[in-house]
Amino acid sequence: MRNTIAVMNTKGGVGKSTIVLSIAETLAAYHGKNVLVIDSDAQASVSSMLMSTTSLRKLQGDGRTIVVYLVSAVLRDTQIEWTDFVVGGVSDVDDAKSVYLMPSDMQLTLFEREVSKEALHGRLRASIGGLLSRARIVFDVVLIDCPPGLSVLTECWLREADFHLSPTKPDYISVCGLDVFRRFQQLNPEMGFAENLGVLVNMKDKHSAEDEEYHRWLASNPENRCFEQVVPRLNALQQAARYHNEERSFSAKYPGEIGAAVRGLTTEILARLAAAEPASAEKPAAAPSVSPAAQAPVAQAPATQIAAPQVAAAQPAAAAANVQPAPAAAPIAAPAIAAQAPAATATPVAPVAAPVPATAPVAAPAVAVPHPGRA
Repeated sequence: MRNTIAVMNTKGGVGKSTIVLSIAETLAAYHGKNVLVIDSDAQASVSSMLMSTTSLRKLQGDGRTIVVYLVSAVLRDTQIEWTDFVVGGVSDVDDAKSVYLMPSDMQLTLFEREVSKEALHGRLRASIGGLLSRARIVFDVVLIDCPPGLSVLTECWLREADFHLSPTKPDYISVCGLDVFRRFQQLNPEMGFAENLGVLVNMKDKHSAEDEEYHRWLASNPENRCFEQVVPRLNALQQAARYHNEERSFSAKYPGEIGAAVRGLTTEILARLAAAEPASAEKPAAAPSVSPAAQAPVAQAPATQIAAPQVAAAQPAAAAANVQPAPAAAPIAAPAIAAQAPAATATPVAPVAAPVPATAPVAAPAVAVPHPGRA
């Protein structure tokens, strides 16, 4: 099933991480989907939205982040179980316990520098492709929160994911970011690129004539495939980005108009994913079930158990050593493989001596986007 989505706009400040958060929690709470969020931003914004700061710092200190996974797979060229870096029970919405997270760390930037220095782009892309191919089997939807800009790692996500979704504000600068992104997509077409799932107009001021003008201009271009649902500019969505130690209902986190907007958006996303599947596509594996458990004092930590495809939940490494586990939730165990402790530190190590040559990505040229009134 084609279900991996890179959320990307070369312009920052368009609400990508908040949109990833709301899509993941709504898919879980309202559609019963099993969702993996991969945080590929060194700022770890969506990670901090899905768990307490204490739990996130503990995971980062224990080396249970995407950084350590990529360092092992790319720089060390060693096989490592990706499921050891996936954390469950991370949302503060009581009905969204089928959201899982692969957290990030600020050292992701240092990792990308090492990849570029040693020309390991080919190995990086192969690792990303392998990760997504395995995640497709376990999860109903995989969301990748990409940082703004076009880094080496972001290019790999965009070339290996099935789709890309582009949030944008209805203003001039954000639209410029979309145009740069589109021009970048046209470079090196032989390398492949994610299919456009659609452009999402985010943070629209319903009282602004200029916002409405840009929205109509974006929607008039069929290449954008704009979603019918628009996410309005409301304080409720900004407040939803703040993690609460105590669980709350979906309607308490996404009340009124904003709740209706994110429900409408996820319905459209699922419809587009279903329409993109060929008629003869095989039925996907059953969604994993999450068994209830006691809450941790800082962050929720329910025990996780995947019903299909036969993946047993593992206890954290600390529990295996008879040590009090961290407040963060337990990771999913790899199929038929006993849980093992991940690397003790997230500090990147020296790369291996035999890099895989690859052509460095071509930088996207800056372009000017005309004002919709003058197009």
